[in-house]
Amino acid sequence: MNKKSALLSSTVLVSALGYFVDIYDLLLFGIVRVESLKSLGFTGQPLLDEGITLLNCQMIGLLVGGILWGVLGDRKGRLSVLFGSILLYSVANIANAFMVELSGVIPGTTPIQLYRVLRFIAGVGLAGELGAAITLVSESLPKELRGYGTAIVAGVGVSGAVVAALIGKFFAWKIAYLTGGGLGLLLLATRMTMLESGMYKSLHQSSEVSRGNFFQLFTNADRFKRFAGAILIGVPLWFAIGILVTLSPELSAQLGVTGKILAGESIKYCYMGLVVGDLGSGFLSQYFQSRKKVVFSFQTATLLLATVYVLAHGISPGMFYGLCFLIGCASGYWAVFVTVAAEQFGTNLRATVATSVPNFVRASVVPLTMGMQFLNQKMGVPLLWSAYAVGIGSGVLAYIALFLLEETHGKDLDFVER
Repeated sequence: MNKKSALLSSTVLVSALGYFVDIYDLLLFGIVRVESLKSLGFTGQPLLDEGITLLNCQMIGLLVGGILWGVLGDRKGRLSVLFGSILLYSVANIANAFMVELSGVIPGTTPIQLYRVLRFIAGVGLAGELGAAITLVSESLPKELRGYGTAIVAGVGVSGAVVAALIGKFFAWKIAYLTGGGLGLLLLATRMTMLESGMYKSLHQSSEVSRGNFFQLFTNADRFKRFAGAILIGVPLWFAIGILVTLSPELSAQLGVTGKILAGESIKYCYMGLVVGDLGSGFLSQYFQSRKKVVFSFQTATLLLATVYVLAHGISPGMFYGLCFLIGCASGYWAVFVTVAAEQFGTNLRATVATSVPNFVRASVVPLTMGMQFLNQKMGVPLLWSAYAVGIGSGVLAYIALFLLEETHGKDLDFVER
């Protein structure tokens, strides 16, 4: 198989489309949150409180699913996770569109109770897509093409956020949920053309090696160092997305931006930048034959732009959204960082790590926001500078973790953890 046909294989293309739908559904709730809750009668402070509760339900689902699907990916196969995860979150999102009607036929339930349950279920499903896709692509492509393949998956995938923002803007929230669920079910048919990883099939025939043992990551100092390091190198990018961009309405007010800033618009421009960044970081890692050099460069660019962000007093909304785009570009090493995590571990733990690590990084927004609130509320540090402080702290830890991890570009992945 030549390079072009390998990169355009069904494994790469369908994985990319799957991640597109995954990102669409992952960010959709944040986009339709207000409209959907208003339709259920929530206004004022209860609307905000319930929105946070629903987001937490989805986050808990992501954490549970990150471990569940990772373990299943190593025990039952990468394809089983791709099929199962997309089926679960597709059905959950379709059910979201009919939660009022469903509450009428399920005794003792209300629409908001169903909403919470369905966001948890959707979160569990959404947790499995990226890790399984990156693992499958990494194991299926020749080592000299892995960076290109994972860059294509992430570059196509994160564009799902832009589509979600457009659908959420021009269509009713029910249509937005039905679109995501329908696209997911449509993808299940295309998944039939995909083949299981040859490395996994070879491992599956052996009964001597433990597969998908999550606790094995904590029983050996070297394995734990690699696992923790893989998580820490991704935290700065989620600081940029989860705090600087997601909290842009509040932070931009402290900057004195000359117009109103909408979180949905900030997210849209950031993810447009992420498309550029993810494609660029993947191709640069191939060009320089180094994952670590590229991760270091993108981490540094992220922290430099965070500095520009907190100093950008009095800028216009257009300039602020442009800054969000640049932050997205700098934070676009998602594919490379997950690839580094996958390449650090043997075939019997690879899916477990590649699936759990990105969800632990997403969950890092909890300690980041707690640290920010502590500095702001207990220490009296202004909110903007509290955010900057936790970002710099995450960057220092990320640099240390990156230094301690081995370079994995071109590494032979056909090995197991004993």
